[in-house]
Amino acid sequence: MSNRKHIKVGDVMSRGVRTIGGMSTIREAIAVMRDNRLGSLVVERRDEDDEYGLLEQYDIAKNVIANNRSIDRTNVYEIMSKPVMAVALDMDIRYAVRLLVRFRLTRALVIDDTRSPVGIVTLRDMVYGQLDELEQENS
Repeated sequence: MSNRKHIKVGDVMSRGVRTIGGMSTIREAIAVMRDNRLGSLVVERRDEDDEYGLLEQYDIAKNVIANNRSIDRTNVYEIMSKPVMAVALDMDIRYAVRLLVRFRLTRALVIDDTRSPVGIVTLRDMVYGQLDELEQENS
């Protein structure tokens, strides 16, 4: 039997999320990202039946800057990813890693029991969390 501790997504995620509306311009999104030193923003749901979206710096680079589109005339909803991959706060990181790897993603939205966003988790967060746990076991 293993005495191995199960590390939960909530143990390693970045807490809190910054959101932006889908109708916001890319200029507004870049400003929020820069001011908060973020690589992504959660795009708000329009209503309770809608899903969250995600806007990453990569989306802006690929779909706006590389294509010479205006940051003032391009809206977030035009280039965001939606629906965003979401994982539960109490999911074991082994399963969250498998899920992200299967879909070739680097990050996921973390949601609580009410489907409200509570953080973002990245593969890096989970890999480092696993390493920290192994180092604690060996000391």
